[in-house]
Amino acid sequence: MFTLAHLSDPHLAPLPVASFMELAGKRLTGWLNWQRKRHLVHDRAVLKAIVADIRAQKPDHIAVTGDITNIGLPAEFTQGRDWLDSLGSAADVSFIPGNHDIYVAGCEELAARAFGANMRGDEGEGFPYVRRRGPVALIGLSSGVPTAPFMATGEAGDAQRVKLALLLDRLKAEKLFRVVMIHHPPVSNSGHHKRLIDAEQLKAVIAAHGAELLLHGHDHLHMVNWLAGPEGAAVPAVGVPSASAKPGLDKDAAAFNLYRIDGAASAWRCEMVSRSIGEDGKVSESKRATLIA
Repeated sequence: MFTLAHLSDPHLAPLPVASFMELAGKRLTGWLNWQRKRHLVHDRAVLKAIVADIRAQKPDHIAVTGDITNIGLPAEFTQGRDWLDSLGSAADVSFIPGNHDIYVAGCEELAARAFGANMRGDEGEGFPYVRRRGPVALIGLSSGVPTAPFMATGEAGDAQRVKLALLLDRLKAEKLFRVVMIHHPPVSNSGHHKRLIDAEQLKAVIAAHGAELLLHGHDHLHMVNWLAGPEGAAVPAVGVPSASAKPGLDKDAAAFNLYRIDGAASAWRCEMVSRSIGEDGKVSESKRATLIA
C-alpha cells in the first residue's frame, strides 16, 4: 500500500515586513486584505499542528497544491523554502504553485528558485512535470498566473493540456496510478473572479485520457467532485481546506487528506481519510471514504 498525504494553501503567517516599493500595484491590495481579514484566518500554530500530524501518519509522499505565500513578497519565498524543507526532502514532497505564489509578474522566477527542487520531475523541469513514486505517478500542473487586483483566476493553458494528454496515455501504459495536481479546482461554486478559466478544456482532457485522482486546493473547503473519464469512468477531484485555517470561521477548519492506494492497474483501490483540527487544537480523523473500490 502507498500512502499519499495532500495539503494545500498554508498561506504562511505572519506576513513579512514589506518596503513601500514592494507594495506597489496588486501587492498593496493584498497587504490591505491581509491586515483587514486574512491575518485572522491563517494561523502558524494551526499549521504546525497539521504538519506534526502528517509526520505522525508517516505517508510515503506529500503533495502540496499551492499558495505557500500570500502576496508574493521575496521574503515569503525564503520562508516558504524553509517550510517545505520542514515537511521532508524535495524528493518526498511535491509542490505546484497557486495564484498567491504567482501573485504578480516576476513571481514565477522567485517560485522557481525557491521551490524548484519540489517541482522537478523525473525528466527535468517544466510543467506539467511527472514524478514516479512506487505505483503512483504525480503529475504537476501550474494554474498560477499573474492577475489584476481583486482577481484570483487560474489557467493551465494549451501547451500544458496538450502535454498532459500525452503523459496520461504514457503513464496508463506504464500501469501507474495517475494523480493530477492543480491548484484551481476544475469544478467550483466560487465566483468567476476565482475560477479556473479553462476548466472545461481541462475536463475534456480528463474525459478523453483518464486519471485515477485529481487533487486541488484554492477554495479552502473539503470538496469531492466526480469528473467524467473514458468509457463511463468517474475520476474523483478532491480539494482540501487551507492547512492553516483556524476552526470556527466561515470556511472549513485546517485539514489534510491521506489517500491509501493499493491494487494494480486492472483493479486499483483508494481510500481517503481526512484529518482536521478541532476547537481544542488537536488533529483527528473527521471523514473516511472509498474513492475507488
